[in-house]
Amino acid sequence: MRLYLALTIAALAAIASACSTVPELPKVEAKATVTVTAPAQSRIPCEATPLPDRDISQAEATDFWSRDRGIIRTCDRRRSAAIGAIDAAGGVP
Repeated sequence: MRLYLALTIAALAAIASACSTVPELPKVEAKATVTVTAPAQSRIPCEATPLPDRDISQAEATDFWSRDRGIIRTCDRRRSAAIGAIDAAGGVP
């Protein structure tokens, strides 16, 4: 019987504490405007990789040229996509 009485009192206390008489506070919304700009260095096209300081064969020249073109093509594609995204977000060119 004592356990039932203790549980009843605890339940009533929990129910009473859930009832609040304080009115709800108004919700506050914060808005911020952010201007995004890209640094001037990011608008410079990608550079070629330097060649070794020695005579190179025709095969090495072809290999260096094709590797360099692939690196520049990938770099320029990524750079222009990033600059395009920044400009589309409201950046100043």
